[in-house]
Amino acid sequence: MTPRVEGVAPHRAGAASPPESTQPASRIDPALNKAVRNQVAFADVLQRVRTRDTGAIQFSSHAQRRLQSRSIAFGQEELHRLEEAVDKAESKGARDSLILIDELALIVNIKNRVVITAIDKESRKDNIFTNIDSVVMT
Repeated sequence: MTPRVEGVAPHRAGAASPPESTQPASRIDPALNKAVRNQVAFADVLQRVRTRDTGAIQFSSHAQRRLQSRSIAFGQEELHRLEEAVDKAESKGARDSLILIDELALIVNIKNRVVITAIDKESRKDNIFTNIDSVVMT
């Protein structure tokens, strides 16, 4: 005699298997969703660590568009000065800094070493910079 589980019909040899659930995977296995979220979070953390280890400065897509649309020249010398400024700000515990390089103003997230936006001299007239905790002039 086959053991019977309450609410489940016994499976008979040759009988068709019950249809697979048509529910989305998110409802079937919540652990799978958590694993995917953790994988994405891990990839983000890994990218930040790699950036921090190499000391490389990254530019957000917004900052890249600003540099291009305003025809702002940003060469190796400016990049070197920016890296030094970010290192100084980091050593003082800064989180979000306004970094001034000649006529250029950059808002930089120090922890992630990411330039958030770039503002040239003409565009920064009458502007107010908020959500920064430091200014570095180089």
